[in-house]
Amino acid sequence: MRGPVKHPRHRRSLPERGWIQFLLLRMIHESPMHGYQLVETLEDRKYVRPGRFETGSIYTILNRMEHRGLLVSVKEKGETSRVRRVYTITGEGEVVLKRGLESIISQKPMMDALVEYYDRIFKDRISRSEENGTQNA
Repeated sequence: MRGPVKHPRHRRSLPERGWIQFLLLRMIHESPMHGYQLVETLEDRKYVRPGRFETGSIYTILNRMEHRGLLVSVKEKGETSRVRRVYTITGEGEVVLKRGLESIISQKPMMDALVEYYDRIFKDRISRSEENGTQNA
């Protein structure tokens, strides 16, 4: 018998999935936005790689967050008379955002130590292997 089929592509994206809701809360806390604005902002700030999310995917996540009470939305007419759903953070969403930020702050020393370890051990190795590859070319 075979075990469950594993999809490496999905495993690779899991850490990002854990962050996306938090990043959306952060950006909407700054200013109410619609899905397309959120996708552009995620990419402009380099929070996700370009093309990672389609607007439809973001709206699915936003709808789930709205059902959980973290966001509310209203339909507004845009400059092109197109109706867009604009999201605003709720009090509950702000509590979740604040708790998430507090968690990140408490983990910052550990993250700093991991970055320092990477810089010391792996960054130098990568630079040396690139230099060797360039010299041998």
